[in-house]
Amino acid sequence: MTKKIGFIGAGNMAEAMIKGIIDTGLYTSDEIIASEVYAPRRKYIAEKLGIEVHEGNEVLAKSTKFIVLSVKPQQIEEVLAGIKGHLKKDHLIMSIAAGVTLATLESYAPLCKIIRVMPNQPCMVLASASAFSRGTKATSEDCSTVENVLKAVGICYEVKESLLDAVTGVSGSGPAYAYMMIEALSDGGVLMGLSRDVATKLAAQTLLGAAKTILETGEHPGKMKDIVCSPGGTTIEAVKVLEDLGLRSALINAVEAAALKSAEMGKK
Repeated sequence: MTKKIGFIGAGNMAEAMIKGIIDTGLYTSDEIIASEVYAPRRKYIAEKLGIEVHEGNEVLAKSTKFIVLSVKPQQIEEVLAGIKGHLKKDHLIMSIAAGVTLATLESYAPLCKIIRVMPNQPCMVLASASAFSRGTKATSEDCSTVENVLKAVGICYEVKESLLDAVTGVSGSGPAYAYMMIEALSDGGVLMGLSRDVATKLAAQTLLGAAKTILETGEHPGKMKDIVCSPGGTTIEAVKVLEDLGLRSALINAVEAAALKSAEMGKK
């Protein structure tokens, strides 16, 4: 049976995307195929998501014209070499492998249309922030196909490939920064007498609420921060401490460090 989409590699990110695709009605489980080398994982994905899952990649490559590469960067060359004989010029390949450039991907699959994607981990709860760049052969229709998948699990933007390293620094690595902030806020709450469970949930909901406010109102974060800070109040006192300790510069430098590391990985 011809499938609408196939996932080479059925890890956490692929699982989240498949779930989002099915839940939003973009494709049915019967229209999705995957391959996974780890037997217990194959069994789990097949049972949980109701899709066809194989050990090898050949059946997948012959069954669909839309392939998602969701394997580790160092596995990309071997994976594409293994199915090269089945790849045609109408194959669309979407890669979510960090640091693997479009030029590298196109050298491994010269006939195919390639789109490179930088998703992020909240894809697991259908709240991903993704960006993608098109290769030399990819069309606007191909981009729409990829956008539909990414929008099933969050938001997405098309950017120049040269900006994907910056995207990595902001949203690719960003969830880790947010988790650290939630953990630190929770620690502060525990220090001041809250239970760990209550402190963590209050901290997480606070970041979620602040993020939702920015996305839904479109207001500048600085303006919303000013609204919370009453003259001579508790919040401006806390903001002063954060400024004194360099929270802003720490986050800016973290984004820069992750982006530079991503660029370095892309040169190898």
